[in-house]
Amino acid sequence: MNKPPQSDPSKWGRIDDNGTVFVTTADGEREVGSWQAGTAEEGLAHFGARYDDLATEVELLEARLKAHPDEAESIKQTAADLKATVPTAAVVGDLAALEKRLDAIQEHSVKAGEQAAADKARRREEAIAAKEKLAAEAEEIAENSTEWKAAGDRIREILNEWKKIKGIDRKTDDGLWKRYSRARDAFNRRRGAHFAELDRGRAAARKKKEELVERAEALKTSTDWGPTARAYRDLMKEWKAAGRAPREVDDQLWAAFRGAQDYFFAERDAVNSQRDQEFAENARAKDALIAEYDPQIDPAKTSTLPRRSCVSCKKSGKPLGSCHANRSASMKTRLALWKSASLMQKSPIGAAPIQKYKPALTNSRQRLTSLPRKLKPLKPKARPQRQKNCVPRLPSGLSGQRLLKLQ
Repeated sequence: MNKPPQSDPSKWGRIDDNGTVFVTTADGEREVGSWQAGTAEEGLAHFGARYDDLATEVELLEARLKAHPDEAESIKQTAADLKATVPTAAVVGDLAALEKRLDAIQEHSVKAGEQAAADKARRREEAIAAKEKLAAEAEEIAENSTEWKAAGDRIREILNEWKKIKGIDRKTDDGLWKRYSRARDAFNRRRGAHFAELDRGRAAARKKKEELVERAEALKTSTDWGPTARAYRDLMKEWKAAGRAPREVDDQLWAAFRGAQDYFFAERDAVNSQRDQEFAENARAKDALIAEYDPQIDPAKTSTLPRRSCVSCKKSGKPLGSCHANRSASMKTRLALWKSASLMQKSPIGAAPIQKYKPALTNSRQRLTSLPRKLKPLKPKARPQRQKNCVPRLPSGLSGQRLLKLQ
């Protein structure tokens, strides 16, 4: 587009002596008005300013076409209407140049209109595709998502994005909006049903946990340590299977349940600690007795062993009380060995028939000496069998009944 030429009315018109104003055109001079208010120069300047106003309108049309090509049809019509006024316009200036610029505006309006229509169609297709994508995403969320908070936030974000998309005809836009709206409503219903079910489940969990707290409180003063500990383990399994109660009471119920457990196990630990202390004292006392009598017993020697020493040691250990199973088993084994050695040395048939058993008894004694170091803490169910196995096996041919007869 060309910029408007500088207006010089003296080139394009004149005022005669009578004050009549003429403008020069391609077809000759044309009368445009009369000037009686001043000099001819002032008159030409007045009609030249009116030409400049008309040129400004043309310039505005050129700028509008450039900025808003989608309004090309309206601009073209305005340019045509303005051009129709040029032949009768009461102005002094280059009217042919104005007409040429108006023709250019109309010509460019056609091209701009075609390009604008193509761009509009492209933008429409892009907008439809964008909204179809958003609608499909909303439908997917409504059907499958279980991330309720994140999904709810995304549904709202889709709505904000939806509002920014323009350029779709009303009919198509309404159809796409119905898809999104149905998906949003379906998601809200499914989410509401989920949380309603959660509320029902939490109410049931609260009732169950309140019952478990009552049962835990009833057990906490029990001194039946083993069965009660197993009962608490079963209660914990039920607690985990009960699910979560409403948030405002779940922590309180857990504190009460845990407090009952802690009370019971603290009491049990205190009793066990006292018992362990007593067992340790009993074990030390019995170790002292064994240390006193053990040097006197040696099956490899033929010296006479007072049997009353063995019996006295065994009896003296009785009022000392129990000790841990691994220590008790080794002590009982040692007493059994002493008794065997004592019976063999007191045999009425003499030492000669017994000599063949001395190597085996010596070997048994050596193995039993190292037994306390090898014994490990025994599980409750394994104790009877392990203790039974801890009693030394006598050499073949030397039974307990025969030992009794040898007295």
